[in-house]
Amino acid sequence: MPKEYRRWYDSDPILKEALELLKLQTDDNKSAAAEFIISLQEQVAQDVIERIYEITQQFAGHGNRWYDSDPVMLKAIELLRAAPPKTQRIAALKLLLAMENNNMDELDTEEND
Repeated sequence: MPKEYRRWYDSDPILKEALELLKLQTDDNKSAAAEFIISLQEQVAQDVIERIYEITQQFAGHGNRWYDSDPVMLKAIELLRAAPPKTQRIAALKLLLAMENNNMDELDTEEND
């Protein structure tokens, strides 16, 4: 029987750690991370992006998740969720490194491959 996960990112330990640590960051660091994650949208299909905007409208300020109260972070996390697994893993690793070094300037929004 496959293990059931509560949240979409729980199945990947690196992604899970990145999002758990991101939750604890300062607002400035969260903004830098959101900008980086949003830069992934070129790797997500247009119809998926449209669905993400619908989700953002639905949950912004109304959901129970830590990122629901911030519309930019909500959009970023939903984009990350819709990204291909390889892209999620690369983004999570970059986020972890930037948070570990306490330097969100390390997040290169130009290169996500």
